[in-house]
Amino acid sequence: MARARALAADPRIAVTGFEAGIGSRYTVDTLRWLVRRRPALRFVWIMGADSLGSLHRWRRFEEILSLMPVAVIDRPGHTLKAPSAPAAQAFAAARIPEAEAVTLAGRHPPAWAFLHGPRSDLSSTALRTGA
Repeated sequence: MARARALAADPRIAVTGFEAGIGSRYTVDTLRWLVRRRPALRFVWIMGADSLGSLHRWRRFEEILSLMPVAVIDRPGHTLKAPSAPAAQAFAAARIPEAEAVTLAGRHPPAWAFLHGPRSDLSSTALRTGA
């Protein structure tokens, strides 16, 4: 948590540990909880392109993409692979152009955009393990 807070310098970012408090082990459970708990809020789930590559193996990945719009952030080595991944292909019709990503919060899921820009090697796994 401390490492994530140190990285989140923008005051609009709130780093929380609520998943431990609700006993969530899977992303789908966390997203369900958020949508149920705050139905009036417009969430956008942010994930790395490396995760999109394996998303089809996650618990109930179809439901994840149907719970809220998704912003996929390009990651080193995944620029070309991620958009061809099984989950990306399964939801290809829900992909919106990068130029329209600003509209994600107002879209009904499924909707996702692949965002290019400066790529980072930082990962949530490295944050958790202190690597």
